[in-house]
Amino acid sequence: MFTKYFGLRGNALNLAISIIAGLDFFLFGYDQGVTGGLLEMPSFTKHFEAIDQTQAHLDTFPPDVRQSEKSRRATYQGITVASYNLGCFLGAIFTIFIGDRLGRKKTIFFGSIIMIIGAILQCTSFELPQFIVGRIVTGWGNGMNTSTVPMWQSETASAHHRGKLVMIEGFVWIGDKEVAWRFPLAFQIVFAAVIFSTILYLPESPRWLIMRGRNKEALEVLAVIADLPEDDPTIITELRSVETTVEEMSQGSFKSLFKMSEYREFHRVVLAYVSQMYQQISGINLITYYAPTLYNNIGLKGHNYAQLLAACNGTEYLMSAFIPIFIIEKVGRRQLMLFGAAGQAVSMAVLAGTMYRMNELGDTQAGIGQAVFLFVFNTFFGIGWLSTTWLYPAEIVPLKIRAQTNALSTSANWIFNFMVVMICPVAFANIGYKTYIIFAVINAFIFPTVYFFFPETRRRSLEEMDIIFKKTNSIFDCVKVAANEPHRYDEKGRLKPEYINTGEPRKGSLQSDGEAHHINDVDLESANEKPSGNIGTSAHYDQV
Repeated sequence: MFTKYFGLRGNALNLAISIIAGLDFFLFGYDQGVTGGLLEMPSFTKHFEAIDQTQAHLDTFPPDVRQSEKSRRATYQGITVASYNLGCFLGAIFTIFIGDRLGRKKTIFFGSIIMIIGAILQCTSFELPQFIVGRIVTGWGNGMNTSTVPMWQSETASAHHRGKLVMIEGFVWIGDKEVAWRFPLAFQIVFAAVIFSTILYLPESPRWLIMRGRNKEALEVLAVIADLPEDDPTIITELRSVETTVEEMSQGSFKSLFKMSEYREFHRVVLAYVSQMYQQISGINLITYYAPTLYNNIGLKGHNYAQLLAACNGTEYLMSAFIPIFIIEKVGRRQLMLFGAAGQAVSMAVLAGTMYRMNELGDTQAGIGQAVFLFVFNTFFGIGWLSTTWLYPAEIVPLKIRAQTNALSTSANWIFNFMVVMICPVAFANIGYKTYIIFAVINAFIFPTVYFFFPETRRRSLEEMDIIFKKTNSIFDCVKVAANEPHRYDEKGRLKPEYINTGEPRKGSLQSDGEAHHINDVDLESANEKPSGNIGTSAHYDQV
């Protein structure tokens, strides 16, 4: 039906890959946005009365049981919303075992089909159990895709574009009749259909192809992505570098995630897992899913003010997510995460204070501050954490366990997403403003752990990161090691001339002395010498 790679090469092909990756993350954000709006839609809560927490509905119960009924309905609401995240968690775990067998493209293909099935179940639901099952099925497919898409893109994007292209993923992550809620649920089928109908015509990951012994195909992909001839020295060097890595590292398995060999697999898995966990325990989905409810609680109940503010919040969130696209390769991953964590901690503290004044002291003006800082929190998160944590795990782990690690780290995102979405309605119903205090403390804790333990991955190739981790002695020196290790690619993503393998004898070995050397099997052997510190991370697909 279509020509191979749609006839695209170079930057145009990179952009096509990025668009499909972005569509998948759009589906992720689409569900969050739609679900938050449904919870405040009369036609939806009327159809599924078990989750209706409106005061008008609660007033139909005797006064002595209203609070317990509110807590019960809050629990049902949490289950309904969080069931999607549970499905995503299960899909991510499933990908650990099938990801490398199917390949990147086929995993995304089948994940998209599963999402369509789940969307159909949701939009045709007449009972709450069917709706919940539909959300679990949709989540399963999305869990498969979100475990695979960042890895697929990072392994096919050119080095100097990788960060900004994966940032684009995050940038798009973002009535009284039943059709008012059935149509939005059904509309996501369109995006999933675009993904599964095009994904098989785009390039497979060259690194996965080499893992499967399909080196000729890998060479072709490397060349077409870079828009260079297959015999170009840069392409040959890239191919040999990946081949060497694949040969040296034994076939990965789930057990490999917990090993601490010279490549420090478990160390890197923990960094990937924790980065995804941090994204969710920051409290972002407290706002993403429940924004209309939060604005209602402030007192904005008339004329659809709550829904309007929630929509404005989402728009502002989208705009803030646009910023990292332009700065990610200039400031790096660490600086964005540190910036986000600091701002999120302050925002949550202010939200706690304003909610306390409003609910405990009767200060209605405090509601204005609360509304403002819901926007402020989203800004810091959109810049610092929305997309960065989808890029970071793909950059930090060795090739042979990349599929398993990305699936595992993605499962962390979903299980902690499930936890936050599940407990927040109950927490607000029982401890009120103290819920925000908990998240303020968590974000304050995130800042120093990122500073001391998360190495920078900017402008590092996948194979370069393996070398860096081999030089690392412990979790405490990895940041220093990454900072001291010389870069082998320039600011434009071009391999420096002194690293291009011309076949001439090497003049030295890879050491932290600032000198440049070829990246080949001898380099990997010399990297066994562990100087005082270094652990870069970067999982980019490097090329001109």
